[in-house]
Amino acid sequence: MPVPSADMELLNARLPLADGGGLFRLTVRDGVWVAVEPQAGPVESPDHVPIAALGIDRLGAAPRLDLEGRVLLPGFVDAHMHLDKAYSLPHVRNRSGTLLEAIANYRAAAPAFAKETIRDRIVMAALRAASYGSATLRSHLDVPVHLGRDVAMRTIEAALEARELVSGAVDIQYFPMYFYEPSAERELTEFAAETLRMGVDGVGGAPHLTPDPAAGIGWAFRMAAAFDRPIDLHTDESDDPAVKTIDIYCDYVRRSGYGGRATAGHLCSLAAMDHREAERLMAKMAEAGVAAVTLPAVNLYLQGRGDRGNVRRGVTRVRELAEAGVPVAAASDNIQDPFHPFGRGDMLQIGLMTAYAAHMAGEEDIAEVLRMLTHIPAAIAGVPDYGIAPGNPARFVAIDAHSAEELFQELPAGRWVYNKSRWTCVSEWTRQWADSAPFVPASRP
Repeated sequence: MPVPSADMELLNARLPLADGGGLFRLTVRDGVWVAVEPQAGPVESPDHVPIAALGIDRLGAAPRLDLEGRVLLPGFVDAHMHLDKAYSLPHVRNRSGTLLEAIANYRAAAPAFAKETIRDRIVMAALRAASYGSATLRSHLDVPVHLGRDVAMRTIEAALEARELVSGAVDIQYFPMYFYEPSAERELTEFAAETLRMGVDGVGGAPHLTPDPAAGIGWAFRMAAAFDRPIDLHTDESDDPAVKTIDIYCDYVRRSGYGGRATAGHLCSLAAMDHREAERLMAKMAEAGVAAVTLPAVNLYLQGRGDRGNVRRGVTRVRELAEAGVPVAAASDNIQDPFHPFGRGDMLQIGLMTAYAAHMAGEEDIAEVLRMLTHIPAAIAGVPDYGIAPGNPARFVAIDAHSAEELFQELPAGRWVYNKSRWTCVSEWTRQWADSAPFVPASRP
């Protein structure tokens, strides 16, 4: 059982996102940060127990903990996932590895998935992500209304049930992917309205895959405005540089006054098009107030399947978007399903892939990648009172690394996760060498 620990003091915590990035003494009262104080250097205190010496069952009974220089980050925010599809790979394969086959195969299998199956997949994926340090997840949901209302609604019901089951460990936002077709507008509108009243958090979709993208975007904004909900669309997940629904999306954002409440995921075609045209669209996104989410793992896997030689990899223009003034987050997307056979919901793994794909390895780049996993997606998802600062809820993950770079160099298994005024998960891993093993230094270099 998670151990309550609403009051505690942490010593020798390294905060790479704080000014100076040094060591800090932190105090939590009633699950809220009340003091974040920089230290001049390491502090020894016999009253503080090393965090590595305690398991989950003893952490709550130790109100004074020594992190011994380990990194402390605010709980990760994974702003684009597909929890309902997670771990479906054994039942739904993808021989070509393409996006279109993944869509077709999952839609063909969807009617056979019971509500309980979908719910259990969401619970498993959400808790796995929480164990790696995520505090908030935003999941898009597959709701194929054209396959029948019952098929679409069972995913909604499963998702809402799952959210309650994991609420003690992690928060989940839901954005159903409403597929707009003019001939079925009334049926879709009635379904979407019902789901928004039931408690889903916003309006999603993939208009670039619909028969009339402009009409689909317009419908999405009407629904979002009618229920005063944010909008988050899969946008231009294509290798074709001529696919530019982001242009239309920005027009609707400005027209509807939705700046700061609209998000575009993927933006693959932006990486394939002429640089001057890409610059125009990125500037338009910044001016309109559209945020971006890059999904490096899935887009590296799916995109460029038809290319030979100079293969387009699909990852959007991460650095250029940020330089243009667009908030850019990185997220997991799919986990072990026909869209992506790998992944585990570990944001450090996603950060590493972002650093590779976007050539972000400098010291200042590492800090920006960390912000793409924390503060930037928290702002995109509207997470209130986020971050390690007095007055904010204490939602954090301590990681067995002693620098920001080491987070991505080692992807440490050791994580101590605190959320909901309690320790929710501890995961550790240590090497045990045989007698014949080579010499291992007793301390870090």
